[in-house]
Amino acid sequence: MPQRHNIIPPGWATAKHDTLSHGKERGKNRRPGQLAERMSAAVALARPLRRLPHFPCPRRALPTPLHFIARGRCDVALSVATAAVGDSSAKGSVHRDVIEEVMDILDMAQRASKRRDVFHTCFLTPPIIKEAMLAIEKLADIKAVAQGGYPQAERCRISVGHPDSMRSNPDVVAALSISGNFRLEPCSHGDFLGAILGAGITREKVGDILLQGEKGAQVLVDPELVDYLTSTLEKVGKVGISCTQIPLLAIEYEPPRTKSFKTIESSLRVDAVASAGFKISRTKLGSMMSSGDVRVNWSLVTKSGATLKAGDVVSVSGMGRLKIGEIVTTKRGKYVVQLIQYL
Repeated sequence: MPQRHNIIPPGWATAKHDTLSHGKERGKNRRPGQLAERMSAAVALARPLRRLPHFPCPRRALPTPLHFIARGRCDVALSVATAAVGDSSAKGSVHRDVIEEVMDILDMAQRASKRRDVFHTCFLTPPIIKEAMLAIEKLADIKAVAQGGYPQAERCRISVGHPDSMRSNPDVVAALSISGNFRLEPCSHGDFLGAILGAGITREKVGDILLQGEKGAQVLVDPELVDYLTSTLEKVGKVGISCTQIPLLAIEYEPPRTKSFKTIESSLRVDAVASAGFKISRTKLGSMMSSGDVRVNWSLVTKSGATLKAGDVVSVSGMGRLKIGEIVTTKRGKYVVQLIQYL
C-alpha cells in the first residue's frame, strides 16, 4: 500500500485562532518572505499532474497520483484557489495587504470544512470581500456568505463552513441606533466612528455607519459588542446620546448622492486625478498622503506616483470618496477621466 504524504505547504496550518483578527496583531509573527513561500507552494500544488514529486517505489509499482493521496478534495481546491490569488498578486491587480487577508481567510475556510464547523471573519473592506469570495468559489465542500446587515452594505463579515454545518445564514451582525440632538452640533461619519473607537473598540468590529442627519446615525457592529456599547457610549462629539439596539429590518438606508464630471489630465497618477476631483492642490494632497489620510480601494497610499484605473475608489479623510469612471486617451496622449464623487 503506497505511503500517504502530507502536501500541505508550510505555514498553512499554523493559525492559532479560529477567527480572524485584522488589527495590529495580524502578521506580527509572520517571517519575511513567508507569503511568497506559500504562494510558490500553492502554484506547485495547483498543477499536480505537471509536477509530480519522485517517490521511491518497487519496480512495476506506481505510487498513487498526488491529487488522490491528498487529504481530500478541499486540499487540492485550496491550492488552486490560493494559486489564483497569487497570480492576481503577481500581476499587480490586487494589493499585497488584500492578498494576505485572503490567504488567511482561505486557511480558515479549510479548517472549517475539515472540522465541519462555521467560522466568521471580522468586518472586511470591499476589495477583500470580493477577492475572498472569488477564491472561496474554487474550494470544494465550502459554503461562504458575506453579510453586512443590509443589502447594499460595504463592510461585511464572511462566514465560512461545511455546507452541512451552515444551512442558514449565521447571526453575525447587529444594528445600533445612536440618537441625540444633532441639530446645532452636526456630526460626521468620523465623529461617530471616533466615539466608538474611543470606547476601546477596534475598527474591525464595526461595519457601516449610516448617517441620519440631525437624528443621529445607525451603526452595524459585532453582536458581542451590543451590551457594552449600549451601556458605555454617552457622547458623540459634544452631543449627549442614547445608544440602543434595533432590528436589522429597521435600518434606514438611502443610496448615496453622487455628482459626475470629467477632467483632462496628462497623467493617471493619484495626486493628479484626485486633486482635480477634490478640487485641491497637488501639494495639499501630497501632504495628506504623507499624513495617512488618503486611501485607494481602502488601502493606505503614501506615494503620489501610484496610478489609477477605471473602478478605483479614492478616499480622503474629511473630504469623502471619488470613484474613477471611464478613461479615454486622446490623440495627444492626454487622459479624459470620468469622476464620480460621493456627496
